[in-house]
Amino acid sequence: MAAGAEFSQGAGVVDVVTVKIKDKELANGVPEKDREENGGSKKEQQQQQQADQAPSQQQRPQDEQDQKDVYSNGTSVSNGLIVNGTANGTKNSDDVSLDSPNGRTASKPPRPGGGLGRRCQSSAMLMTAAMDSPHAVSSVSLDRLQLKEPAVSRWSGFKPVIRSGGYADIGGRMFMEDAHVRIDDISEHVRSFEFNEWPRAFFGVFDGHGGQCAAEFVSNRLLRYIVEDADFPRDVESAVRQAFHRTDLEFDLECGAGRAHPSGTTALTALVYGRTLFVANVGDCRAVLCKRGRAVELSRDHKPCCAFERARIEALGGYVEDGYLNGLLAVARAVGDWHLAGLKVQGCGPLIAEPEFREEQLTSEDEFMILGCDGLWDVFSSQNAVEFARRNLQKHNDPERCSQDLVQEAIKRSTCDNVSVLTVCFTPEPPPQLSWKSSGVRRSFSVDSLRTLQESLDAC
Repeated sequence: MAAGAEFSQGAGVVDVVTVKIKDKELANGVPEKDREENGGSKKEQQQQQQADQAPSQQQRPQDEQDQKDVYSNGTSVSNGLIVNGTANGTKNSDDVSLDSPNGRTASKPPRPGGGLGRRCQSSAMLMTAAMDSPHAVSSVSLDRLQLKEPAVSRWSGFKPVIRSGGYADIGGRMFMEDAHVRIDDISEHVRSFEFNEWPRAFFGVFDGHGGQCAAEFVSNRLLRYIVEDADFPRDVESAVRQAFHRTDLEFDLECGAGRAHPSGTTALTALVYGRTLFVANVGDCRAVLCKRGRAVELSRDHKPCCAFERARIEALGGYVEDGYLNGLLAVARAVGDWHLAGLKVQGCGPLIAEPEFREEQLTSEDEFMILGCDGLWDVFSSQNAVEFARRNLQKHNDPERCSQDLVQEAIKRSTCDNVSVLTVCFTPEPPPQLSWKSSGVRRSFSVDSLRTLQESLDAC
């Protein structure tokens, strides 16, 4: 039944109640003479009553049409009240505007019928009409009209705008063994592939050990191997995993041919393809996403002492000694290191190049991302780095300067390793100021607590 029809039915019930009350008065022995003095004969009263009701009957079709126009979205109206809608606010006056779910603005629906039905505010009469309606509800309230608002996806229409910057420093080491890649538009570097998504960006941080050859080799080859894989871009995860393994094997061949110095490296990559962020990690570099000021770690540090890595290492015949894999490496996963005996035995030793993969849908809450080697994370927690970077971006909104700020701060905090940092922003604007709502909880101290605190301060 249409909303207007339900509205009209409620008005009809009110009119029937009114007529029954008057008929009962007439049947209780009111003298004919008194009835004539108070308003004429019974016939004249009926004629006058019909004349009074005629305008309201003529008005109803227009009222019904108005209600159909306003509430044509399917919201049920019964007895002049919306009974199956839900909303965020309450309405309690006739001149309050209601935001309908279909985007139109309507005033509170008029009360149906004329005479007593339009003037009466009695909850008893309203409940009588509601109980006779086929859409009766258990409780009806005149001051709580609610409309259901459409659910809107928090990432509807969001497209990241990529801005990035990087900085690296030798730190407390004698040699620089790090490498990094920062490409805001892949199509400018890989012209053999036609990309269908925008943005398309690639970032990587590679922390070498035993020399810089492995880090440089991986930074130059990995992206090309990802794009050349048959699964890209249909299955990005498969393409990235295959590219990591291919790079690992290719570097072994390069070392065997004498074209590269035997060494190894960690590898952390981030691929932005449209609204999707793909993160792959081997080793102890880390990617952290800033989501409205909150740090979200996108990777795990692959340390030999971690429980999940230690169990895998021991199951494959390796061991952990003083936090080192077989007493040699401070990481449990790496690209290269084929020259280290017992670690990579035909690709199935305790040292692996299998990346951990993370896929994330970017939303308007995602402000920026930090990629850094362990030289940064040795002196920064993830949340500390996000807060530090956020303050600096609010000052100058420059991702390259932000990366430099992080590196220099890590050196001030006495990091003893090379430090490489990439900052990737997803919006053109700086991070907004956050306003924190008070919890409303009052905190107080007892007299004894204050006395104890004062004694402690005096003792200092």
